[in-house]
Amino acid sequence: MNIAVIGTGYVGLVTGAVLASMNHCVTCLDIDKEKIDLLNQGISPIYEPGMDELLRTHIQKGMLLFTVDKEEAFRHAEVVFVAVGTPQSEKGAADLQYVEQAVKDIAMTIDHDAIIVVKSTVPVGTNDRVEEIVNVHKRFDIKVQVVSNPEFLREGFALHDSYHGDRIVIGAESEEAGNTVQSLFSGLNVPVLRTNRRSAEMIKYASNAFLAVKISYINEIANLCEKIGVNVLEVADGMGADQRIGRSFLNPGLGYGGSCFPKDTEAIAYLGREHDAPLTIVESTIKANFRQRELFLNKVLDYFNGNIQGKVISMLGLAFKPNTDDLREAPSLYLIEQLKKHGAVVKAYDPVVKHLAECCANIEEALQNGELILLVTEWEEFKQIDWEVLNRGRVGILDGRYVMNMNKVYQL
Repeated sequence: MNIAVIGTGYVGLVTGAVLASMNHCVTCLDIDKEKIDLLNQGISPIYEPGMDELLRTHIQKGMLLFTVDKEEAFRHAEVVFVAVGTPQSEKGAADLQYVEQAVKDIAMTIDHDAIIVVKSTVPVGTNDRVEEIVNVHKRFDIKVQVVSNPEFLREGFALHDSYHGDRIVIGAESEEAGNTVQSLFSGLNVPVLRTNRRSAEMIKYASNAFLAVKISYINEIANLCEKIGVNVLEVADGMGADQRIGRSFLNPGLGYGGSCFPKDTEAIAYLGREHDAPLTIVESTIKANFRQRELFLNKVLDYFNGNIQGKVISMLGLAFKPNTDDLREAPSLYLIEQLKKHGAVVKAYDPVVKHLAECCANIEEALQNGELILLVTEWEEFKQIDWEVLNRGRVGILDGRYVMNMNKVYQL
C-alpha cells in the first residue's frame, strides 16, 4: 500500500522503515529539512542497531522516501500514520499540540479517502478528538477513518521488537478500517489484538505504568537488601522464576528514564487525578524513581565525607540505557548537574553519546585523574572490563547498574 508517516523521530522512523521492508511504499514527512536531507542519504538521526542499513536498503529500492512537502507525502497515501511527539505539559498531562497540527495538515491537504493511524502515545479519547478535527478541517468530500495503533518498542531493540513483538494492538470503531490496518502487518508473525480506540489508548499507558512500577519496586527491594546484607540479584532471579511475575524489568539500578516511562507515568497519573480516580501506586512510583537518583548522589557525597569541591568524578555511561543515544530523562544528566553544583569536575565516557561538554574520547581519558568511578549505564563494553587492569589507581567504583553485582562503593 501507499503509506505516509508524519514524524521521523524514534517511533515514526522505525515505523516507516519496517513498513517499507514489508514492500509498502512509504513516504515520511517532517518539518526539519536538515534531518530529511540526512535521511535521504540513508543516515539515521537516532542510534538504533541495524537502522542505517535498513534505511539504505529500502531507499535504494525506492520503497522509502523522506520529504518536507505535505502534498508530496499525502498525494497517494491510503494510510497516514501520525507519529509525532506528545511531550509532558507543566501539569503532567500529554501535550497534544503536535498531534492536532498533524491531523489538521492531513485534513486540509488530502483529497481522497484515507485512514489516519495514530501511533503517538495519547490519552484516552484523543482518537475521538482526531476524528472531530478531521471533520471540521477537511476541504474535500472524502471519507477519513481513524484507528489507534500504539507502539510497544524498546529503544535499542526496536527493529527486533517490530518483527518479533508480543502483540500489535489495533483500536478501531470500523471493522473495515481495522482490517485494512491489520493487513499492513500481515507479513509479521506477531499476534494482533483488536479493540476499540479508547481501550487501545489505555493499553499503552497502562502497560508503561506497570513496567515503571516493576522497576521502582525492585529498586526499593534493592535498597532494603543493601541494608540487611542480601544479594538483590538472587532475589530478582527467585522472583522472576515465578511465571506470574517474570524476570524482565526486575533489574535494580538508577531507575527508569527515556522518552516514554517518565512522561507516560506522569500522564496517566494526571488522568487519574483529573477523573477523581487517583493512581496512588503510580504516583508513588514516580517519587521512588526520582529518589533513586538522589540516593546514588548521596553515596557519592558520603564517599568524600560530604565535600566534593574540586574532586574529579569519572562517569561511565550517559544514555538512559544501553544501545541508544537517548538522553531524555537520563539519570546521568541529573547526576552531572548535581555533582557540578557541588563543585566536582565530571569526566564522562559513553560508547555512543559524544556531544556533552563532559564527554571524553575513551575510557582511559575519562578515568585519568579520577577520584571515584560511577557506573551509570550498563553498556556491554563496561561489563567486559578487567577492572584490576584498568583501575590501576585503585580508585573506588560506585556501581549504579549492578554491573559488578552490587550498589555500593567497590574498592579495588
